Amino acid sequence: MQFKFDANQEFQIHAIESVANLFEGQPRIQVELKFAASAGFAAIANRLDLDDAALLTNLQSVQRANNLPTDAALEWIESEIETLDGKRRARFANFSVEMETGTGKTYVYIRTALELFRRYGQCKFIVVVPSVAVREGVLKTLEITEKHLRELYDNIPYRYYAYDSDNLSQVRQFALSDGVEMMVMTIDSFNKASNVIRQTTDRLQGETPIHLVQATRPILILDEPQNMESELRINALSALDPLFALRYSATHRNPYNLVYRLTPFEAYRQGLVKRIEVAGVEQAGNENQVFLRLDGIKVEKKTFTARFAVHKLMKDGTVKEQAVTIKPGDSLEEKANRPEYAPFVVEEINAGEGYVRFTNGMELKTGETRGADKDTIFDAQIRYTLGEHFRKQERLRDAGIKVLSLFFIDRVDNYARGDGIIRQLFDKAFAEMKPTAWRDVDAAKVQAAYFAARRTKSGEVIYEDSKTGESEKDKEAYDLIMRDKERLLSFDEPTCFIFSHSALREGWDSPNVFQICTLNQTASEMKKRQEIGRGVRLSVTQDGSRVRADKVNVLTVVANESYENYVARYQSEIEDEFGTEGLPPPPANARKRGSAHLRKEFILKPEFKELWERIKHKTRYDVKIDTAQLIADVVAALNQAEIRPPRLVVSKARVEAQGDEFTAIHVAERATPYVTPSAPLPNIVEVMASLMERTTPPMRLTRQTLLEIFARAAPQKQQAALDNPYEFATVAVQIIKRKLTDQLVDGIQYERINAWYEMTLFELEIPSWADYLIPAAHSVYDHVIYESDIEKDFVVDLENRDDVKMYLKLPSWFTVDTPIGTYNPDWAIVLEPRDEHGKPTGEQTLYLVRETKSTTDLDKLHPDEARKLRCGERHFKDALGVNYKVVTNARDIW
Repeated sequence: MQFKFDANQEFQIHAIESVANLFEGQPRIQVELKFAASAGFAAIANRLDLDDAALLTNLQSVQRANNLPTDAALEWIESEIETLDGKRRARFANFSVEMETGTGKTYVYIRTALELFRRYGQCKFIVVVPSVAVREGVLKTLEITEKHLRELYDNIPYRYYAYDSDNLSQVRQFALSDGVEMMVMTIDSFNKASNVIRQTTDRLQGETPIHLVQATRPILILDEPQNMESELRINALSALDPLFALRYSATHRNPYNLVYRLTPFEAYRQGLVKRIEVAGVEQAGNENQVFLRLDGIKVEKKTFTARFAVHKLMKDGTVKEQAVTIKPGDSLEEKANRPEYAPFVVEEINAGEGYVRFTNGMELKTGETRGADKDTIFDAQIRYTLGEHFRKQERLRDAGIKVLSLFFIDRVDNYARGDGIIRQLFDKAFAEMKPTAWRDVDAAKVQAAYFAARRTKSGEVIYEDSKTGESEKDKEAYDLIMRDKERLLSFDEPTCFIFSHSALREGWDSPNVFQICTLNQTASEMKKRQEIGRGVRLSVTQDGSRVRADKVNVLTVVANESYENYVARYQSEIEDEFGTEGLPPPPANARKRGSAHLRKEFILKPEFKELWERIKHKTRYDVKIDTAQLIADVVAALNQAEIRPPRLVVSKARVEAQGDEFTAIHVAERATPYVTPSAPLPNIVEVMASLMERTTPPMRLTRQTLLEIFARAAPQKQQAALDNPYEFATVAVQIIKRKLTDQLVDGIQYERINAWYEMTLFELEIPSWADYLIPAAHSVYDHVIYESDIEKDFVVDLENRDDVKMYLKLPSWFTVDTPIGTYNPDWAIVLEPRDEHGKPTGEQTLYLVRETKSTTDLDKLHPDEARKLRCGERHFKDALGVNYKVVTNARDIW
């Protein structure tokens, strides 16, 4: 298997461009050795010539382009560090990219590093990760993307490797190389004074490795930076003396200067991740036992409160699991309205150690449960997961998709020991449930486990709570899970059930994880988004091709709590971070599935045949560029743009005595323009042409057109180009790209071709879930599957309109080609005009295509989204003669 990658996914290009555009105006640096005279060593270093004001201006421009709140200031990390020349203050800017798990975050930052080299010559990058699992995931992505990225970037010389304290020649090579260097380091490899990288060593002729790193002014790429927020780890990052840091995560704790955001809702809406369903497993019908689960402890106005799940007596006489909030002195009898809870009066809530003690002596830790039969719940979860696994594998085998299931367990010994309860339950259930196709397969052959490890001084590896040492099987499982993803996804490899404790909660995922089962004695303390994130990536086939079919890409979470509780906590996590506008639809209930069925009689009706005849045709587009207008638009914008001259940056520092040492404290900075009369003047047109070809995606204009733009620019802009040719070229190319993209859309012309979408493409049944199905009397399908509240309300309103004879939510395969990707319109509608009394007017039946958005003001949408809608309008109106409109509700369809 060889994974295939799409270089033109818009959301990834936007993320890459957002970071690269932060440094507009930065000339491409030339390779030069930087000598440290006091040590006698040299390094090739990154450099940033932009002053703080220019960097802030670029940041705000990027944020506005991405509809993000603009920051008033750059966010710096400052810390005192030990350098070759003694102690001094390190200071570096931070920029954050937020991408939903499973959407290619690692691919994006690797490609961003290459883009920064291509545009600006920056070549030294350190990828900092919080754990070995994340490190292995990064190295694997570097390996499988290497061929793809070398082709994409014209064989830019780049090397990647994991930092190894036993091979310090890597560090010297990192410092001296004039190509792109990507060194992957765990934060723990350099966050203590005892780390090898901080020690002077004869292996480097008496040099200290970290001083070599500092000399390069590396760009830090922080993977999962929310795990690097402690003072110790912030100081460790500062110790590398970085030029700046790029922070990539789906769950930032502190989003320093956010430049790009792909929310869970957008990932869901664009079909970039799997759909999610949840199957809750809880003990029911056993209210005689006193059930308690401590879900969390809060500090509120100097008072500790705790949130418990209890079996509460409801007003209708039923007993249901409910959440209650308690404080010291509260009685659970009153909260649950049941006498069985009388012995449970709160004596102490200890937030520091995470437990609650009752006056009867019982203590519960956060997440712990009392009163549930864990073996029974474990067995039910395992059997449900196995059933789903077998059914999906049978259905997807012919498509070349191998199904994986991931189990998160509570204690390593519950699986690793031979008599571990989880291993025993799994083996028994597998033997009893395996279908005929699995008849000769033994349970031991299909399972593997990976647990975080620590190495003793004697060299023995100890796995968390397990008493098991390292074995050949442990090593084979580690290599398979962490390093050989292709083999794991092959039908030739029998392993398809993976067990882990916490080691795989971040940094690892597999595209073909279709089930995640949380086997815990307690309610899972892991973030729901972390759990789900291990399996949301879109699946792949045996040849590495990505599968984008919604009905295939469904992740089933088998939770050890009720569906309602799990989903409430999951949605709460997203809402806390993104607000209500960032919420995707809640995960569906796996136990309440449903389908939308095609009404064959509808597609035989004359009005549907007429509708389909009008909209089914495919088109090709022709783009006509009005060169004269393009030049005029670019020159007008260029004359308004700021072309900054080269600058000398003068920094001012105050020297303070600290003990017997002097420390420089940065207090001010001023940039002074200057011109170097003797500097050779490059060919500005060639510089512009080169920058055009290095954009993503590449764009080209003739040299004559570029020369005309320069010649017609205002005299002061021409002088600015002579003073700072690279700055002029960078600004000009950004304007050209913007104006050219607008012309591509504004000047597009569609022509109908001799090809169309056949009605045979309609599926007879589309699987979904009951929660997302709306009964629809006038739809071509008996139910409409909705993906947002806007769509839900739209369907309800369509059903209430007497003039709507028939409508169809257009399937995902019904697309229109545009210069910026394919466009899938929303609705096709047959409308019979009626008067104010609801009676048919006798006017001609209307055949409409409508797009539902939260606003009809296209300027408030993302630029590329708005451009697609404009292309869609040209396709339907100009080429097919079909009425097309963007609406917010069904009242405005006509």
